[in-house]
Amino acid sequence: MCYYEQYSMPCGDWKWGNFRAHCSKEYRTGETCGMKLVWESIGLPDNCKYCIKIETKRGKIRKEKERIKRWRQEGNRRASISQSEEAIENMEREIWDLNEQRASVRHQRNM
Repeated sequence: MCYYEQYSMPCGDWKWGNFRAHCSKEYRTGETCGMKLVWESIGLPDNCKYCIKIETKRGKIRKEKERIKRWRQEGNRRASISQSEEAIENMEREIWDLNEQRASVRHQRNM
């Protein structure tokens, strides 16, 4: 139960920071016991890297959906529409994978 800084982000995720203090269980210099406790929680202004990537992909999905809507009104764009629909499916799968990598989601799954 050694103490570390914790960085918390507006999206609800967090990450461990620098080592701060040893607990009473670990007596060797330079070694930690492996269990982490929060010494201080520091708020960060930006979302985590996964949330930033997710928002970027959501913007791309919105653009693809707008294209599909426009192409359906124009007609004769079936191949382009199917390619865009596949791209949307791939991006949604990537969003799901990125969401699974977020610290808050992993922590909730382990509880």
